[in-house]
Amino acid sequence: MLNTQNLTPKQLSAFTAVVIASAVAIGIYFLTSSWKYGIGAMLTVFAGAYFLIQFTLEKFIYRKIKLIYKFIHQTKATRKEEVYFKYILPKKSIDEVREDVERWGNRQTEEIELLRKNEAFRKEFLQNLSHEFKTPIFAIQGYVDTLLNGAMDDPKVSTRFLENAERNVERLVNLVNDLDEISKLERGEQLLLKQNFIIQDLIREVFESLSINMQDKNLRTGIKKGCEYPILVFADKEKIRMVLLNLVENASKYGKFNGSITASVYTTDGKHVLVEITDDGIGIEGEHLQRIFERFYRTDSARSRDKGGTGLGLAICKHIIEAHGQAIHVRSTPDVGTSLGFTLESRKD
Repeated sequence: MLNTQNLTPKQLSAFTAVVIASAVAIGIYFLTSSWKYGIGAMLTVFAGAYFLIQFTLEKFIYRKIKLIYKFIHQTKATRKEEVYFKYILPKKSIDEVREDVERWGNRQTEEIELLRKNEAFRKEFLQNLSHEFKTPIFAIQGYVDTLLNGAMDDPKVSTRFLENAERNVERLVNLVNDLDEISKLERGEQLLLKQNFIIQDLIREVFESLSINMQDKNLRTGIKKGCEYPILVFADKEKIRMVLLNLVENASKYGKFNGSITASVYTTDGKHVLVEITDDGIGIEGEHLQRIFERFYRTDSARSRDKGGTGLGLAICKHIIEAHGQAIHVRSTPDVGTSLGFTLESRKD
């Protein structure tokens, strides 16, 4: 049986004209009992019906479809598109055209959904940015107002308030510097000065520089057994130092008392090296894992702000690692601990 769903306009015109002409020819044959009149009528009706149907399809249907395609492209048709509209499109069946339009509709829906997500992200970012700036600014304003209203007369009070104001100014400076760092990374303005260096040596330097911060919790640091053998990586040493400082600082903030922070280094496929910083602290709920690298995202806003920081550390880490053409990841279980890792290129000869 003929499948009419995939017929071209010409085939559809011919098929319809044959049906009409056959019906007319049979009717004339029964009326005149002459097969010659029947055949003549059939040929005449077929020719007239074919060209009439073809004209109707071209004039009233496919012209509208061409307009739809031009609307989909939303630009003045190029020469290639004009050829498509003139020669290729008319050969398509209505079902094929419908599939094209449905695909376009699905793409538009996906783009709209992406725009909505980006708009929601933008609003959330601006809200968080405003909050991060307002907190230290209002604190500074409060200390200054109190000093101007007479607190300066008491040396102990004025000294304490000025020290608090200085800490909030430092927080603002760090926030602006971190935002500037992210902006430069996103714009590709931060040049990477890659070199070969031993990653374990850099990890030990970071542990040593942050050792004072870990004394309050009596945290132990070290490189995992079996990972001590020196491994050379090819990367921007100072940028990777910044990544490690952020990861180890996070591990110390959320690590448990008398806990440990362990670094692991593995050669993966001969071309890349995996570096992981693992703690045995409070961990992260699964619902937050996909968002911890977003700017200002905090798994627990109140608790995170109490621990200090700008909320941009992991976002900076992500941008630095991606600028190296590599990836960063997280694994975590609440009350068990967190592992944050990233890959780097192996040494270059």
